[in-house]
This record gives sequence, C-alpha cells and structure tokens, in this order.
Amino acid sequence: MALASILKPEAVKVFSAASSKKRLFQEIGDVAQSAYGLDSQDTVEALLERESLGPTGVGHGVALPHARMPGLDDVVGIFLMLEKPIDFGAVDRQPIDIAFSLFAPEDSGVEHLKALALVSRTLRDAALCAKLRANPDAATLYTMLTEAQPVAA
Repeated sequence: MALASILKPEAVKVFSAASSKKRLFQEIGDVAQSAYGLDSQDTVEALLERESLGPTGVGHGVALPHARMPGLDDVVGIFLMLEKPIDFGAVDRQPIDIAFSLFAPEDSGVEHLKALALVSRTLRDAALCAKLRANPDAATLYTMLTEAQPVAA
C-alpha cells in the first residue's frame, strides 16, 4: 500500500486558523465532503465518537484522527497542515500542526489497520515532518507525502 492510493491531491490542505480540535474536525469534514463526497456532519460526528475512545494525537506535533464511515468502498485520507499549532490532547501534551485523517469502510478489517500503520510510520520520520512544516504549499505537500518512502516498522 502506498499513500498515493489513499490520498487525493485535493485532500491535502493548509489551514491558517483552526482554533480547536472540534474546529479542526469541521475542516476535515469539509475536505471529506469536497474530496470524497462524504457528509461533512457525519464525518465530524464519526471523528468525535472515535476520539472519545482515546486521543489520536500521537506526539511530536502529529495527530491521526480516523473513523469508519458508511458509504465508502476504500480507505481514504486527508492531510492537513496547520499554520498555527492547536492543543489536541496528544499523548506528549504538545500541540499539533500535522493531522492525517483516515476514513475506512465500516466493514474494513486489515486494510484500515495497514493504512493507519503506513501513515504512522511515514509521519514518524522527523526529517519528513520538518520538510512538510517548511513547505506550506498543498501541491508540494502532496508530492512529498506520496513520494516518501515509509520506514520499516
């Protein structure tokens, strides 16, 4: 599996101001609707429901909010770069400025987990994250993400 198979160029965005986790989820919902045809409000509710099980902020300024959604045939992703970090309740208590959101079909099993592992490994690369943070252009971010070689688990 490659990031290019789950991430569309139009699902990569840079936001100047997301003031809270809920506001970030609303931005993700809007992108999910425009890029993948998912209902924005359903997307936000699914993310909030998943987040209630435990925070998806994995540390080092990165969050991986994810949820299962009806109406999907494949796992899809959304990448958001925040110009101003926000408090996300991450495991290391640091604010996040990178969010890679994944949405999977309700009945997806291993594909959802493989995608989550791929994104996690990719964004664990400190050098890649530094490059992403230095390039606030969505097209450049998409290219860097889809050309990144994931590190072995």
